[in-house]
Amino acid sequence: MATTKTAAAKAPATKKATSTKKTESKTGKMENSEFHEFFVDELKDIYWAEKHLVKALPKMQKAATSPELAEAFEKHTEETNTHIATLEQVFTLLDEKAQAKKCDAMEGLLKEADSIIEDTEAGTLIRDAGLILAAQKVEHYEIATYGTLVVFAKNMGHTDVAELLQFTLDNEKATDVALTGVAESFVNEQAAAE
Repeated sequence: MATTKTAAAKAPATKKATSTKKTESKTGKMENSEFHEFFVDELKDIYWAEKHLVKALPKMQKAATSPELAEAFEKHTEETNTHIATLEQVFTLLDEKAQAKKCDAMEGLLKEADSIIEDTEAGTLIRDAGLILAAQKVEHYEIATYGTLVVFAKNMGHTDVAELLQFTLDNEKATDVALTGVAESFVNEQAAAE
C-alpha cells in the first residue's frame, strides 16, 4: 500500500514538470536558453557530418567489391540526402538558419574510411569487410548523436522536431542492421578465407 501512495505522489509532480517545460517552450524561454543553443550547435555539427558523408559514400560505393555492398552504399547515399533535407526542416521549425559546423568526429571517421580503401587491395572481400567496418562506425556515431538529439528536443518540448529526428534515428539503425546483414551473409566469411 505504501508503494502505491509513493507512486501516486510522484505522478503529479512529473506531470507538472512536463507542463512547465511545455510552457517554457511556448513562451520562448527555452529558445533563448544555453541548452537550446547547445542543441542547435549539435544540429549544426550533424548537419556538417551528413553533408560530408553524402560526398564520401559514392567513393565507398565505387571501392566496394560486392554488388550487394555497392547497392547498400548507393541506398545510403539517397537516405543521407533525405537526412540533410530533414535537418533543414528541423532548422526551419526552430527558426534557425541551416548552417553547418565542422564535425571533427565525422571528419576522422571519413579519413579512416579513406585509409581502409588505400590499405586494402581492390577487388577483395577484405576491402568490403573494412568498408563495412568504416560504415558501421559512422552509423554508430550517427545513432548516438540522433538518439541524444531526440531526447534533447523532447525535453525542450519540441515534439515536431523530436519526431523528425526520430525518423532519421530509426533509418540510421536500419542501415546499421542492413550492413550487418551484408557482412554476415558472406563478406566476413569470404574475407577470412582470402
